[in-house]
Amino acid sequence: MKEDLIRVLLVEDEEYDVSRTIKTIEPYAERIKILDIVSTGRQALNLISAKQYDVVILDYQISGGLYGEELIKKIKTLEKSLQIIVITKMTLNHTDLILANQILKSGAFWFGTKNPSDIEESIYQQTDFILAILNAFEKKKLEEEKDKLLNEKKDSQDKLDSNIQLMIDEKPLIGNSTGLNRVREQIKTYAATNTSVLITGESGTGKELVARNLHYKSDRKYEKIITLNCSAIPENLIESELFGYEKGAFTDAKSGKLGLFEQAHKGTIFLDEISELPLSSQSKLLRVLEAGEIDKIGRNKKYNVDVRVISATNKNLKELVIKREFREDLYYRLNILNINIPPLRERQDDIVELINFYTKFYCSDLNVKIPTYLKESLNFLKDYKWKGNIRELKNIVQRLIILKKDSIDLTTVKMTLDSNDDRNINVQPFFNINDESFSILKDAEREFRINYCEYARKISKNDTEAALKLGLPPSNFHRLCKEIGIK
Repeated sequence: MKEDLIRVLLVEDEEYDVSRTIKTIEPYAERIKILDIVSTGRQALNLISAKQYDVVILDYQISGGLYGEELIKKIKTLEKSLQIIVITKMTLNHTDLILANQILKSGAFWFGTKNPSDIEESIYQQTDFILAILNAFEKKKLEEEKDKLLNEKKDSQDKLDSNIQLMIDEKPLIGNSTGLNRVREQIKTYAATNTSVLITGESGTGKELVARNLHYKSDRKYEKIITLNCSAIPENLIESELFGYEKGAFTDAKSGKLGLFEQAHKGTIFLDEISELPLSSQSKLLRVLEAGEIDKIGRNKKYNVDVRVISATNKNLKELVIKREFREDLYYRLNILNINIPPLRERQDDIVELINFYTKFYCSDLNVKIPTYLKESLNFLKDYKWKGNIRELKNIVQRLIILKKDSIDLTTVKMTLDSNDDRNINVQPFFNINDESFSILKDAEREFRINYCEYARKISKNDTEAALKLGLPPSNFHRLCKEIGIK
């Protein structure tokens, strides 16, 4: 394979030194080519600005007033990867060591003294001089490759940053109320740490959104954020989900499984509804937080992970600790930093902004014209209690948009809200006991369970909320509904 030609610029103001340099390089013409010869620093800078060179061979003292370290620094400013070989007479009022150190510090690759003027065959010891040119060329290629990789990395990071910002912009924290601005400040402060954060607040206030903002504004933003709803996984599967298992760890383990903590290595794991984590799993989570180690099912060796844990709950964990339903040591590990999201009824100043945002969103999604909200309807919505918080607001706005009205008046708003108002649900009494309907206790218990579970579902938006109202993990509620035949 043919090697690259090394392109040389010679900066020399003595004719006999130009001739000696050409004679020194001549035997290597297939590899080294002097493209241009100039006698001043100004000429050299003009050519470097206009043409591509690999190596500059520079006489230290040349005419024109621009020479030495000053010229070297200007050349490196123009072309950082361009390599400079400096040669000079042996009759300077400096020791070679001091001068060489100054020249190399200013950016030159190599320094050598010329042969005396009566040696006409070469500018310097030929082997050292040619090797210096070859090595300078290799250094130039390495620097260019390094710059290329750094630029590619920067471009990749810029693209990632752009995508991250796009994700934040698509699901923003909307509003400028005092409570929400406090949350924003906490996110900004806490994102700069790797400490565990507990997010508290009522259902529907946007706890996962806050967790994602924490992750994407932290140093871990280029890594994964893994989310787990602790109430959505059956108790007997939660540990394998969190920590994984090895092949053959149990009868059906035909292949190994990466746990969520392994998947989130170097990133963040968000544990939603942390209050529903079984006590048996809480001790293992505590170990991860304390030692950064996971116990993988079927493996004796500990596995180290670097994961930031963000958790969330709509329950009072302190009360659960008192009731011995949640480990006290785990509570303090999770709650090193706390963000409490205020309910929507305490963010009245944000309600109109939220309505406008979700109106535009759903109109775009459904490809319909944006309606006008009459003043009386907005005032009513501002004063509404919003028990379901932002989740309920989104639901109501979506219903209003589906109606495809040009303007939304108070009657329309009330009609939409009434269909979602728990007070309008007509629930029959659980029991109508008399002599004829009296049944044995077992059947009465079953009837009570059916009626009570159906009632909980009627006054809830979904089964998860119904389970929470009954004080059950959603997985247990699901099993109960199947057992009594209402699932």
